[in-house]
Amino acid sequence: MDIATVLNDEALRQQEFPVVKEKAFLAHAAVCALPRRVATAMQDYATRCTQGDQESMVPENLISDTRKRAAQLINAKPEEIALVGPTSLALSLIANGLNFRKHDNVLVYFDDYPSNVYPWMTLADRGVEVRYLNIRELGRLRVSDIMGQVDEQTKMVAIASCHFLTGWRVELEELGRQLRSKKILFCVDGIQTLGAFPTTVEYIDFLAADAHKWLLGPCSAGIMYVRKELQDRLMPTIYGWHNVKNPNFVAQEQMVFRNDARRYEAGTNNLIGIAGLNAALKLIEETGVENIGRELLRKRSYMVPKLKDKGYTVLYADAAPQNSSGIVTFHKPDTDLAGLQKTAADAGVQISLRTDRQGKQYLRVSPHFYNTDAELDRLLEVL
Repeated sequence: MDIATVLNDEALRQQEFPVVKEKAFLAHAAVCALPRRVATAMQDYATRCTQGDQESMVPENLISDTRKRAAQLINAKPEEIALVGPTSLALSLIANGLNFRKHDNVLVYFDDYPSNVYPWMTLADRGVEVRYLNIRELGRLRVSDIMGQVDEQTKMVAIASCHFLTGWRVELEELGRQLRSKKILFCVDGIQTLGAFPTTVEYIDFLAADAHKWLLGPCSAGIMYVRKELQDRLMPTIYGWHNVKNPNFVAQEQMVFRNDARRYEAGTNNLIGIAGLNAALKLIEETGVENIGRELLRKRSYMVPKLKDKGYTVLYADAAPQNSSGIVTFHKPDTDLAGLQKTAADAGVQISLRTDRQGKQYLRVSPHFYNTDAELDRLLEVL
């Protein structure tokens, strides 16, 4: 799918993305509206399931194709991809499945999205020291700041690829390279970049991301990446017929797990979700994630000066391209931002309202590649 063609052919844009008929949907960092082809893939599968056993109605090679597409997107191998659904579940499986020792420490960012905080907090009950990164500016995680806070007892750094509120994007490759040189594991919550910017796992050990944001897929249909060399170290903490071998569905005296990332899929897959995920991955693949990333940065460059001209403070307005994302977050003193969000919604423009730890409010805009400049202008008019 060519981005320029979509942006210049309104009939095509409305066909592929029906939400644009009703509103300017600028909230992809929250929960996306489904593209037509994704919804159709799920509907087609659901209709097939009215004719018999839901598992037997799965299109041929759907699950294997989905693994391959997910692996290709992040430069991984299909056997390193588990289809486990929510990001929270995948991160919990990673946190609970590793054999940390007492007095080991894990470095996390307390002002990350809660899904990437709570699973690590529970490690304290096992004697693991859970350390919180000391970051002076909200969400601004620089490689030097992180590496300056690791030590010989640090066994893992677990952070998000992009901060959900501020939009600051972490330089994953450089950080991962430095952590790998110190034999420190690296876990990434990739939900705010997967489908928006190239996200490679060459120097990442674990990654989790649901599909319902930038991937333009359904809820609870995400991926979990586990580097092949670490699969024997990351023990499954949930058990069922799918991840433990049971010939003829007969339970065995010894539990033997599958020898790839399917060992983390305990039971029946979310088949209707995977049908949607596969279609979403194919859409991202056809469009090109590099092309999407460039377009999102162009949109950011379009919006930031206009917001500043209106008196808003844009978070990290001057961030370098490698630290910028599809998220544009801004605020203004003595302004009813919640009221502005409602006014925007009434005008057919959907954006997000977010609040930091101190209770300060922000408006967050997160357009995708198919949003037009005219839709951005509608928001600017409201503001």
